[in-house]
Amino acid sequence: MNRFHQTAKTQRRIFVSIMTARTNDMFPAEHLRNFAVQVFLHFGVPEPDAEKASEVLILSDLRGIDSHGVARLHTYFDMLSLGRINPKPNVKIIRERKSVCTVDGDNGLGLVVGPKTNEIAMDKAEQFGSGWVSVCNTNHYGIASYYSLEALKREMLGWSMTNSTKLVAPLWGAERMLGTNPISIAFPGKKNKPIVVDLATSAAAYGKIEIAKRKGKTIPRGWIINSDGDMTEQPEDMINGGALLPLGSERELGGHKGYCLSAMVDILTSVLSGANWGPFTPPFALRQEIPSRSVGKGIGHFFGAMQIEGFMDVDEFKQRIDEWIEVFRNTKPVKGQKAVLIPGDPEHEEEAIRRKEGIPLIQPVIDDLIDISKKTGIPFSL
Repeated sequence: MNRFHQTAKTQRRIFVSIMTARTNDMFPAEHLRNFAVQVFLHFGVPEPDAEKASEVLILSDLRGIDSHGVARLHTYFDMLSLGRINPKPNVKIIRERKSVCTVDGDNGLGLVVGPKTNEIAMDKAEQFGSGWVSVCNTNHYGIASYYSLEALKREMLGWSMTNSTKLVAPLWGAERMLGTNPISIAFPGKKNKPIVVDLATSAAAYGKIEIAKRKGKTIPRGWIINSDGDMTEQPEDMINGGALLPLGSERELGGHKGYCLSAMVDILTSVLSGANWGPFTPPFALRQEIPSRSVGKGIGHFFGAMQIEGFMDVDEFKQRIDEWIEVFRNTKPVKGQKAVLIPGDPEHEEEAIRRKEGIPLIQPVIDDLIDISKKTGIPFSL
């Protein structure tokens, strides 16, 4: 377990150093949020929805998850420009039984549909103790942990999942069939920052493959396969017809577990809701492959909320979480490491820095935002 944490931390350090090396400037979070709000308003997104969508995007950047922040804004711009996303969706419950329901997102921004349906799950939890919502006909919803963190504000535990376009091969498969299909859940501490689990069910994020290719670097064995199904360390082999591997990669290293987690997300978000599942899940970016057919509506999300009070006193639970954190922090670390990581530590640390110093943007992202500015007339420069 310690070796895993050491490897994960090393990989994060490498990824951050690559990103930092290409950083052009620091931008205040509020400046980027205001720009995103104006972009969404430009397409007729109602102001409360534009504000919420921008809030989700900027939290991604603040927590250091740069791939899901304003780096995605140009793709939303493209999809809205082409009419691929409904700027004014009628998000509605289409089937319901007390604590559970299915919601149709009316092809709206996932950044709008997601928060609205997460609220439905939490409202049901207020009434029944727990609430569970499966969502169809929606789009990319940002970082999964945005939703689990929202539940903490209402003294609840929140679950968040989404499926996504095919990039990952199933165990022993030689082609893309599943998305990176993330899962998030958060647990509040009393004195300590919350424990925040937010993980993709693939061995690595696609963005890391793209960055390695741009840098001419190889990647760790076990992340990807080529089009013949063979493991490779060359990022272009995955980009040119290969696939990401599930978390764990090989059977001997637990690849079957990552595959099962990904299948669970795909079924709860999409088979259950009536969305497209597996290889039929539509892409978020225009340049990605269009599925051969549709088996549902859009992509799918799944949200759950549970009242902590239903299990034990809220303050007692938070104190027990504090104790859990402190015990694990005192784990004997491996050589070269100061301490064991608690889930959410890197993001909490990054958020504290970025709220004070600003958000670093790499030049290609700045170029994309400037392009949006030129096409819409919305000022971007500080």
